[in-house]
Amino acid sequence: MIQVKSEGIILERSENEFENQAVLNPACIETRGITHMFYRAVRSGDMVSSIGYCQLEGNKVVNRCDKPVLFPEHAYEKMGVEDPRVVFMDGVYYFFYTVYDGKNALFAYATSTDLIHFVKHGIISPRLSYKEAADLFGHSKKKMRERYFFFDAYIRDRGGDDILLWEKDAFIFPRKIGGRFALIHRVLPGIQVIYFDHFNDLTEDYWKEHLRNLGSHIVLDPEYRFESRNIGGGSPPIETKEGWLLIYHGVEDALQGRIYHAGAALLDLDNPAKVIGRLKRPLFSPVEPWETKGDVNNVVFPTGTILKEGRLFIYYGAADKLIAAKSLEMEELLQELKKQLRPSAYL
Repeated sequence: MIQVKSEGIILERSENEFENQAVLNPACIETRGITHMFYRAVRSGDMVSSIGYCQLEGNKVVNRCDKPVLFPEHAYEKMGVEDPRVVFMDGVYYFFYTVYDGKNALFAYATSTDLIHFVKHGIISPRLSYKEAADLFGHSKKKMRERYFFFDAYIRDRGGDDILLWEKDAFIFPRKIGGRFALIHRVLPGIQVIYFDHFNDLTEDYWKEHLRNLGSHIVLDPEYRFESRNIGGGSPPIETKEGWLLIYHGVEDALQGRIYHAGAALLDLDNPAKVIGRLKRPLFSPVEPWETKGDVNNVVFPTGTILKEGRLFIYYGAADKLIAAKSLEMEELLQELKKQLRPSAYL
């Protein structure tokens, strides 16, 4: 039995214009006892998002910037930069975030060596229409679940045939696997992985070949009731002696509407597409008032983690309005995941 403790509300909106509507979906990384939190900040009125920043000590805010650290500058992100994730590898901080132009949601990345200065490198997700992507899915050597084609039809019906493949919830593993970058991304309704040597390898031809074989690169697909609609990557994977711990979100189609839960899976260290264990029930769900009522009701959206003295702190967006945290003993979670050992369905 995993004992999950609520750490309560961590951060709320301020009167600063860029974050006077909501703060949510934080990325977290710790250096010298300070937790650096980068979060999505939403401006009221036009609802444009940017990335804010604060520092935590013991889950208490000790420093907070009154201006965003990343914000819309280009046409492809004119309606927002959203939902950051941060990974430190080989002296570089890699930031992954969603860019939104009012119609298309794609992912981009930036780098920093000091958490102060950032260099944007632009979009790296596929810029292919859903129609093009669906045609490529049909060539997959491994049979794709019907829901991949359902989401293609659903999104095209809402956005038109020219809408691009929605790509969100992307981030790399914190070390290379087999000498290559490994990146988690999300083509609805599941979670997939790609491998590459350099970021400039992610060309249109690369993505077309990946999508032709998408069925062979699936890490997780929705399986349980709490994720009946779709799933998506949460916080960057944590390396443990048992495997990669992936905290993710699952979306349930319920009578009262969509409910966002937190889930957990354990992936093989050398082959993340091999699932070692996976919780059949949510790690936690929206139950607190600040999780059930907000700008979007019934949402817990985990995106950042910090491990301190064996205890895992999970930071999440609550009802798309504010940031809260849960904590648990890492060993308890790993032991529970090991009890639910299962062969991968995707090997």
